[in-house]
Amino acid sequence: MYAIVEVAGMQFKVRKNDEILAPKLQAEEGSKVEFDRVLFTSDEKKVQVGNPVLKGAKVQATVLGDERGKKVVVFKKKRRKGYKVKKGHRQDFTRLKIEDIVLS
Repeated sequence: MYAIVEVAGMQFKVRKNDEILAPKLQAEEGSKVEFDRVLFTSDEKKVQVGNPVLKGAKVQATVLGDERGKKVVVFKKKRRKGYKVKKGHRQDFTRLKIEDIVLS
């Protein structure tokens, strides 16, 4: 069984015991979080599609910790003008372990 869930504006396809990197959440390490914006679920026999979300469906997860993503380098240049700017950025993420997908 898998589900498509929306976490902080991003959609993830999750199964039980999966680990995902979601945008940074305000939650302590080891705490349980619950997401109720489940857009789609599927198992071998049955498919449910929300309009836009499924009523009563939830995805339960545990926070494993916070991480930072790979560095993205932004380089701007205007030729023949002597203008060069180099900046870097690292996005903050929260690693989640999916514990259960609950349908009602």
